Amino acid sequence: MAEKPLFRYVMSGIGVSPDSADEVALQQAADRMKRVGVSSASLHFRLYKRSVDARKRDKLMLVWTVLVESPHPLSPKLCARAELKALEEAEPEEPSGTERLSHPPLVVGMGPAGLFSALLLAQNGYCPILIDRGDPIAARVERVERFRRDGVLDTESNIQFGAGGAGTFSDGKLVTRVHDPLCRYVLRSLHKFGAPDEILTLAKPHVGTDVLRGVVENVLGEIQRLGGRVIYRCCLRDLKWETDGNVRAITTAGELQCGAVILAIGHSSRDTYQSMIEQGYAIEAKPLSVGVRAEHLREDIDRALYGAYAGHPKLGAAEYALSDTKGARGGYTFCMCPGGEVVAAASEEGGVVVNGMSNHARNGRNSNAAVLVSVGCNDYEPINGSAALGAIAFQRSIERAAFALGGGDYSAPVMTLGDLMNGFRGTDPKRILPTYRDGKTKTADLSRVFPEYVTESLRYAFHSFGRRIKGYDSADTVLTAAETRTSAPLRILRHPETYTAIGHDRLYPCGEGAGYAGGITSAAVDGVRCASALMRRFAPIDEMGEKL
Repeated sequence: MAEKPLFRYVMSGIGVSPDSADEVALQQAADRMKRVGVSSASLHFRLYKRSVDARKRDKLMLVWTVLVESPHPLSPKLCARAELKALEEAEPEEPSGTERLSHPPLVVGMGPAGLFSALLLAQNGYCPILIDRGDPIAARVERVERFRRDGVLDTESNIQFGAGGAGTFSDGKLVTRVHDPLCRYVLRSLHKFGAPDEILTLAKPHVGTDVLRGVVENVLGEIQRLGGRVIYRCCLRDLKWETDGNVRAITTAGELQCGAVILAIGHSSRDTYQSMIEQGYAIEAKPLSVGVRAEHLREDIDRALYGAYAGHPKLGAAEYALSDTKGARGGYTFCMCPGGEVVAAASEEGGVVVNGMSNHARNGRNSNAAVLVSVGCNDYEPINGSAALGAIAFQRSIERAAFALGGGDYSAPVMTLGDLMNGFRGTDPKRILPTYRDGKTKTADLSRVFPEYVTESLRYAFHSFGRRIKGYDSADTVLTAAETRTSAPLRILRHPETYTAIGHDRLYPCGEGAGYAGGITSAAVDGVRCASALMRRFAPIDEMGEKL
């Protein structure tokens, strides 16, 4: 006999002390159900998600969301009294298309959008071809380490390009503002391929770059096991659209025949952007952000946020997310890396770009975050009539200024916050030491890197954030420039229903590089959405006897 389906609900707001056992939260959930007249004997309770409420440091709480499973549906009135909400999760669509694909689909880019779209296609019999301009994980790690150690940049394989995309060398944060039912599917999939158990319960889950590398390799292995092809050192140069519906992809590794293309190129593929703009694809500029990486001692941030609970094993390194929109432009923090390091993220010669990275343990000496200022499309001049090219040129000008100010050898310019706020005196970092390339930095006046309005907005942001986190605006805070690659500077326009590019019905612009996502989870979800859209139109390869 088939099991009866369970009706699943989530109950939020269960607060317990960090010193309490997790079972205390489950008991509180059961007690709440009893108070509204429902016996807990017929229900099953499981921990679903955990966050930290540190608004009152002397009364810091762990706040649990509990999954409540019932053999029968609960009435809306009862759900309101018990503060229950029906659980919204989704699985990807099954293939339903009937149109013939004469060649396998091509997925361009191995970041989260490309990985998840290729994985879903492979799982459903489409035998995708997955390419990336960079290297496999092991070779990519060697290239990144060589750049960190010797300043030798490989423009095709670096922190931006290669297996796993830019997220491979990050904190592996899975937090997203996207409220999509597929987000849970992404988390479960990452867990299946080796991410730690806690990503299924933490409100701010992270994998860590050291663990994420293995997860990426496992996903790529599964794609190949299911009949997909994975090709490295293969950069897309052009797409030729044939009259019969086929597509010829011109790459640095030769021509590839494909039936459709999912374009998940990441936010730093400037050469591909330029080629598409010059060929007349529908592309628009979008607002971007620039700024610095701010480094504090991890123990200072932990103590400022957690007080006496700093270092508690259930809390780990403290995280923050700050914003202030009252200034002329507003400022905010992005990609906060507790116990992490500032990394060299350049992908073009003659530019210095920084990002943040941390391992799963998050036990480094410093914590860092990008502190950013919003830049609008009117803040830079179009290039050849293209605002999108103007946005790229704006980013590039800042990166080159940072390169020159750092000495022209990929050392990064750094500045203490005291010098930013009170006038440059050439104060060298002392208590807080820069982590960029193990200290390959040069003390310099960062106001020479940015337009004046960015510098002024950074001053305002740090002043504001110092009122919210004690010590955040300490004079010895270390600032490293330049953070410019927070997101794509443009959007490749697509139809909202079919996900296909305007004017090209077999091209699916996808993920962060196309302007439709902002992080690992949202990019992965967009990859699933694009693959599902392709599957709604086209039949699987194996249904047509076309297996590779």
